[in-house]
Amino acid sequence: MRFIDNQNDRETKEGDKPSRKKPMYPVNTKLRSYLRERGREVRLPVTYHDLLRFTWSTPIMDKNGQHTHWEKASYDSRDWDYIREGLVKIYAILKTEGDFSFITHLDVARIDYCAFGNSNPFRIRIVNKFNDNYDHYYIKIADASRIYGLELEHILSPNRITFFTYGNTLVEEHIPGIPGDMFIRQILESPETNKIRLAKEFVKFNERCFVRLLGDMRSYNFVVSITPDIEDYQYRIRSIDFDQQSYEGRKNLYLPQFFKENYAYVESALAVLNRESIEQYQAEERTMITFRLATARYRIKDLLDIMTHDKISTPEKVVQLKEELAEYMKTTVYDKCQNMGQIVKVHLKLTLRKNLLLVQKNLGKSKRKSR
Repeated sequence: MRFIDNQNDRETKEGDKPSRKKPMYPVNTKLRSYLRERGREVRLPVTYHDLLRFTWSTPIMDKNGQHTHWEKASYDSRDWDYIREGLVKIYAILKTEGDFSFITHLDVARIDYCAFGNSNPFRIRIVNKFNDNYDHYYIKIADASRIYGLELEHILSPNRITFFTYGNTLVEEHIPGIPGDMFIRQILESPETNKIRLAKEFVKFNERCFVRLLGDMRSYNFVVSITPDIEDYQYRIRSIDFDQQSYEGRKNLYLPQFFKENYAYVESALAVLNRESIEQYQAEERTMITFRLATARYRIKDLLDIMTHDKISTPEKVVQLKEELAEYMKTTVYDKCQNMGQIVKVHLKLTLRKNLLLVQKNLGKSKRKSR
């Protein structure tokens, strides 16, 4: 990644933007079997289509009176008891592996619906009736490309994600953090913000997205988590939207640094990091991805074997991406790729090649010493 060379090459043309409406791709039989074997396929008491039966909705505004794209859904009393009970049970499946002994003090405080974006999710707010503490989770349409994105995030990133599928329904846990666009407006220029540590994390996030080809990471599609440290703060940037896993044809759409919505992060990083530091952090991230890949090599192999025979994009976008990656990486290894899954597999091998060789070399030394 030539992070330092691209500070002014931001998204400016309509053609550079992600697709406004990505089609949903069905979960095929092999992917369904994989999800079942990995404990991701679980019988759920309420489905996405059950939640679509709301009778009316009212807009939800933020503290400043601005529309949030979310609407509060209201249901007929004949449906509410069934939906409410089912949603509480789903929360128990997410949090306690289906132990329903704790659900008597839980209730559904609100169901929100978002018509903005690709997945049209429902956001479920669960409240503890004893202390009014609340939590959220999401119910969406089970889109194959999104599921691949969630699994790759779980395997290759420093973050673990809990999600379940059931037929055409996808349930995801809430990922806590400050939305990236809100962080820019409210926290980035705060005196307490450690811009060097934040810049380091953005460089690593940028690298993670490119290595596994996760697209459309504009600032409102990721969150920033802040953790107090010994004398300061640590930052973690986490994706919250996986719809654009290996879908787009433009290489730059897999690099968060190119989106104008993220330019505040890029500008801040370039102000405090030099070329050597950026390259160091990129190498660190590739090394950590390689260790995760080696640890979960059988799981990632099973997933990629399915992905390489699945359709999660259009032929035109596949051709465009492999041509742009081939030109950028100065190689012909992408030429034989026929779909996005094959491109991801080749791209992982190519970007992590040096790190994989080092890991294999070290493993070989460890085996010889143990003899």
